[in-house]
Amino acid sequence: MNATTLRTARFDAVLFDCDGVLVDSEPITNGVLCAMLNEAGWPITAAECMATFVGKTVRSEAARIEAHTGRPLTDAWMAEFYARRNARLAAELQPIDGALQAVRAVHERLAGRIACASGADRQKVEMQLAQVGLAPLFAGRVFSGHEMPATKPAPDVYLAAAAAVGVPPARCLVVEDTVTGVTAGVAAGATVVGYSPSAIGHGSPEALRAAGAVHVIADMVQLPALLG
Repeated sequence: MNATTLRTARFDAVLFDCDGVLVDSEPITNGVLCAMLNEAGWPITAAECMATFVGKTVRSEAARIEAHTGRPLTDAWMAEFYARRNARLAAELQPIDGALQAVRAVHERLAGRIACASGADRQKVEMQLAQVGLAPLFAGRVFSGHEMPATKPAPDVYLAAAAAVGVPPARCLVVEDTVTGVTAGVAAGATVVGYSPSAIGHGSPEALRAAGAVHVIADMVQLPALLG
């Protein structure tokens, strides 16, 4: 499906991923994770860390981490990760270019029928949205995969978000930047648009399309024009 065909469709709600779609958090979070994994005995590079963990929860990769470090993934280690991550996010986080304008335009056009459906923990998602000024637009419609029976790539978080805005998944447009997230949106029965500012990496246009994205944009300001 190309952009022209997509615009002829009718969407009654837009469901946004958070990290990498609304906020430029992934390099920060993975920088902290990479440093801590190295400290724990796994000499993983920044590029390898991004490829391994982006779009996933740290706990979902516990077996891999324990195999490389020779240590159990403890609650104390995770608490330190969250604390170090949050401190760097508070100091450095910026919105994705064009995201503020895109979300405001979509919110207005759809009479507020938008939601944020993230695989990350709620504290992180809500902190980030507040930090970049998006929290009021998503008030009461923030969903965390940590609170669902299963997180992405399962569809649960998108099904919950669609139900909350009162729109069937088939009438929802999902915006995602990872294969894991695209898979979740497709499994929910939504139409998925990929966001990929880079031609390479975990979220390349080819990878997102292969996972089921019907169209890929390189700039978030392109999103409102796709609503039909």
